[in-house]
Amino acid sequence: MRAPDFWAEGGALPFLLGPLGAGFDLAGRLRRTLARPARVPVPVICVGNLVAGGAGKTPVSLSLLAALAARGRGPHCLTRGHGGRACGPLRVDPARHGAGEVGDEALLLARAAPSWVARDRAAGARAAVASGAGVIVMDDGFQNPGLVKDLAFLVVDGSYGFGNARVIPAGPLREPVDTGLARADAVVVLGEDVRGLAGGLAGRMPVLHARLVPAPGAARLAGRRVLGFAGIGRPEKFFATLRELGADVTEARPFPDHHPYETGEIEELLARAAAMEALAVTTEKDAVRLPAPLRAKVEVVAVSVAWRDPDALAALLDRIEAPRTPEPEGS
Repeated sequence: MRAPDFWAEGGALPFLLGPLGAGFDLAGRLRRTLARPARVPVPVICVGNLVAGGAGKTPVSLSLLAALAARGRGPHCLTRGHGGRACGPLRVDPARHGAGEVGDEALLLARAAPSWVARDRAAGARAAVASGAGVIVMDDGFQNPGLVKDLAFLVVDGSYGFGNARVIPAGPLREPVDTGLARADAVVVLGEDVRGLAGGLAGRMPVLHARLVPAPGAARLAGRRVLGFAGIGRPEKFFATLRELGADVTEARPFPDHHPYETGEIEELLARAAAMEALAVTTEKDAVRLPAPLRAKVEVVAVSVAWRDPDALAALLDRIEAPRTPEPEGS
């Protein structure tokens, strides 16, 4: 899906949809109240957000996996596998599995660390522990009450913030802001904080600032004509990145998040790019959803997270404990 424009605004429609948002919020509260979260014998770090759509959770998860691996913590990743068919628990093998089975995010995460797809997060965490995980990084799942989180990061897009601050379907929120913040340990503001989020959260919890940095190879796009396409939460962010790299974006084609590309679609894009003497360019997340025979014909821009204050992140990671004896579910 793509976020509707009114999710970023006020007006009559969000007001009229307010009662449905209240019902969505109530259902979430009941789910959390009735849940009996499981605790596993290794720390669980959750990287979530409060809005539907892309906020940058997966790049942050990848950064945390790298930081934990550098500490010798033996991290594994756990994800739902959004967009894939597999229910799991299933350890992702990029050589065997495709985006249609495990989802695009799982394939990216599996390049960095052992990664598991599981609709039942507790079962997925147990499988990871049985396979030797020293710590689990859960990509998304902040609203999932099935597993105890030892450290929870909320990722917020600095340019979008919390939209109109209303709950789905009246706005983009999965739950009210204050409700979510009460369960978080830190907020990661990704990109320029044009919404002034850090000021509003000052004194409540640690606020980390970070930005997405294109891989050095992306500099080759400077001065080149490109046809950019992306099926991510906010495609316009990718198109802005291409322009910041100095590319001449002759066409920007957005697709819904997790869009499963068909061969005909990509052939059409490649033909259009060729007619404009341009390169077809997309994101790493989109690249794993391209038909395999056509992937080499599309340029890919990879990004990573650059932290403004790496020491602040390190201090938060210092909080997580060593492996412990598991507690019974519901305890």
